[in-house]
Amino acid sequence: MENQIGSSANNQLVALVTGANQGVGFQIAKALAAHGYSVYVGSRNLKNGEKAAAKMGINAYAIQLDVNQQASIIAAVAQIEKEHGHLDLLVNNAGISHAGKPGRTLEEITEDGRASTASLAEVRTVWETNVFGVIAVTQAMLPLLRKSSAARIVNVSSGLGSLTWISDPACWAREHFGVVYAASKSALNAITMAFAIELEKENIKVNAVSPGFTATALNNFQGTDSLEVGSREPVRVALETNGPTATFTGPEGSLPW
Repeated sequence: MENQIGSSANNQLVALVTGANQGVGFQIAKALAAHGYSVYVGSRNLKNGEKAAAKMGINAYAIQLDVNQQASIIAAVAQIEKEHGHLDLLVNNAGISHAGKPGRTLEEITEDGRASTASLAEVRTVWETNVFGVIAVTQAMLPLLRKSSAARIVNVSSGLGSLTWISDPACWAREHFGVVYAASKSALNAITMAFAIELEKENIKVNAVSPGFTATALNNFQGTDSLEVGSREPVRVALETNGPTATFTGPEGSLPW
């Protein structure tokens, strides 16, 4: 793969998208590749990543990356370091909505996420990916991001994570707020802000973005927006090299934290 990438590696814009073998992550990676980025298509299963990268065409390269496995993260850092020596953009997209009984409807998943009855094991499993996995990958990739002149980190969040929204009795999101998925996105937003504040002095931009209610495997494809629509705002934020930091946006614009 090193030869495929070419000799102008140091001048090449490089991106890593976690969980990019399907859904919104796939669309983000595909768009970045179309804009000339060398895109690492992160996937827990390398074969799935290779299939996805092949569909994206040139500039897309599969990389095995399980955000819950430190050895996998370290290996991914080493591969990017060897092949490019830097990273311009990290998109923390990998996420899961639940870890309980498969085949449940979105309504059943919401019910099982209630604070009073949620399985602590399921909470831990979801947070392991959606929260701790993001911290682990971001920390590991920072040395490579620091070698970029315009480094950005984009965390794919959800409007359900907005504490301002769900504290409003009139908000649609309120009844869907639980401790499994939604609260993990609130935690992700807090982590986004923590990294943004710390890294601002290094001119590394860190932003959270919601794809909206997109039809993906996350919600058993019960979402109302297409993948193309859902990926627009994440792609816009990812491509914005001179944009702001510490923002939370969605398809309709700014979102309240």
